[in-house]
Amino acid sequence: MRNSPQALTRGLSPFGIDASAFRQGLLHWYGLHKRDLPWRRTTDPYRIWISEIMLQQTRVAAVLPYYERFLTRFPSVESLADAPEQELLHAWAGLGYYSRARNAQKAARRIVELGRFPSDREGIRALPGIGEYTSAAVASIAFQIKAAALDGNVLRVLSRVTAEPGDIGSTDVRARFRILADKLIDPARPGDFNQAMMELGATICLPSQPQCLLCPVEAQCKALRIGRQSEFPIKAKKVSNGQVEHRLLLIEKGGSLLLWQRPPDSRRMAGFWELPQADQLPGACVCRVVGEFRHTIVNTTYRFEVAEASIEIADSGFSWVAREKINEVPLSTTAKKALACL
Repeated sequence: MRNSPQALTRGLSPFGIDASAFRQGLLHWYGLHKRDLPWRRTTDPYRIWISEIMLQQTRVAAVLPYYERFLTRFPSVESLADAPEQELLHAWAGLGYYSRARNAQKAARRIVELGRFPSDREGIRALPGIGEYTSAAVASIAFQIKAAALDGNVLRVLSRVTAEPGDIGSTDVRARFRILADKLIDPARPGDFNQAMMELGATICLPSQPQCLLCPVEAQCKALRIGRQSEFPIKAKKVSNGQVEHRLLLIEKGGSLLLWQRPPDSRRMAGFWELPQADQLPGACVCRVVGEFRHTIVNTTYRFEVAEASIEIADSGFSWVAREKINEVPLSTTAKKALACL
C-alpha cells in the first residue's frame, strides 16, 4: 500500500492515509477541544518563539507558571537581548536545560541586529538554539508557513497511524515520518494543523493507554485496526548508567550560606550557584544528615545526601551568600532540593 499507484488514484497518500479526511477530522476536533494556553492567544512571533523554547523537553504544566512571569520581565526581544545573564538565569531557574536560555538571548541579540523577527523558515532556523522542529513550529504558527513540526507527540501519533515497525529514534523512520507529515499538513492552516497534532498526542494519543475512542482520526489508524495501538511507537531500550552518590553540605554562618558558582565555561549549568559537596571541603565537620533526594539527568540517577556542617575557614572558591539574597541568584535544581530538606 505504501507505494501503490492505486492508493494514489484513490486520493490516499503512499502511506494509505486519506490526507483530506485526516485534516478535516483533526482540525474539527481541535477547534472543539484544544486547551486554552497563553501562547495560543497571540500572533506575536516573539511570544510564540519563547513558548516553543520553553516547551522543548518540558511538559506544558511545568512551563505555564514560568511563561507569563518570563514575558512580564522580558516583554520584548530588546529587553531579553539587554538582560544581565544572572537575571536571565534566575528567571529561567527551575526549567532546566539552561543552554536554552543562553541561546534565546543570543538569538534575541541577533534579531535586534536584523531589525525584525525573521519571517521565513530559513531565517528562523539560522537563529542560535533553533532546530528543525522549532523553526517549523514558529514559522507555521506565527507566519502560516507550510512546514510540518515533528515533536515527540506528533511522532507517536504518526507511528500508530502507520503502525511503523522500525525504531522511532532511527534516522530512516524519522525521514519517513517527515515525508508523511509534509503530505498531511493543511496548506491553508499549517499552524493550527501542527498544534492539533501536538494536542492529539498530548491529550488523546497518550504514551500508555491511548484514548482511541475519542480520537478524531481513529478510522485511519493502522495500529488500532490490528489491535496493537499500545505497542507503538517502537523504541530501542535505553542504556542506564546506574546511580551516582554525592553528599551536599549545608554550611551556615551569621545568616549566610556557603555556595560556589559554576564558571562561565562549565559544560553544565554555567553561572549557576551550588552547595558544596563533601569532597570539595575535606576540612568540614559534618553535624547531622537532614535528608536525601534523587535527581536524574539523561540516563544517570544521582542520589544526594544532605548534611548540615560547619567549617572554620572556607576556600577562596566559595562565597557566603546572605539568606535573604538566596532567591536573587540562580540556584541549581539540586541546590534548591537540598535547601528544601530543611
